[in-house]
Amino acid sequence: MADTTSKEMQVKEKHEVNKPEQTRPAPIFTPAVDIFETDTEITLLADLPGVTSDNLNIDLNDSVLTLTGDIEPFENPDEEDLMIEYEVGQYYRQFTLSEIIDQNKIEANLGDGVLRLTLPKAEKAKPRKIEVKAG
Repeated sequence: MADTTSKEMQVKEKHEVNKPEQTRPAPIFTPAVDIFETDTEITLLADLPGVTSDNLNIDLNDSVLTLTGDIEPFENPDEEDLMIEYEVGQYYRQFTLSEIIDQNKIEANLGDGVLRLTLPKAEKAKPRKIEVKAG
């Protein structure tokens, strides 16, 4: 597993979430994520099954990126529950971004229960080739 302590994005270790004051009793889930890096950007994939774009919030405040997504029940009010294995609740995860990420150009796409965040690196952080002149 890669060392993320000196990278452009620091992953907070998994722990029990102490989210302040919920308005409804429901479990809080930590979404599984995969993070990939190139010379120009970081890509974050987060598993959020059951979350729609209307129920997904992505907040960036003081370089802390916060993902929250609500899972709504699938059954209709007139249906009787016979067996429930799929829990409803909320996803919650935070990441700390460094100044190397161009925070104004972050893009987010949600499809098939997977959130794809593209975090472009600032121009000063991108590698470049220095031309050597003869003479």
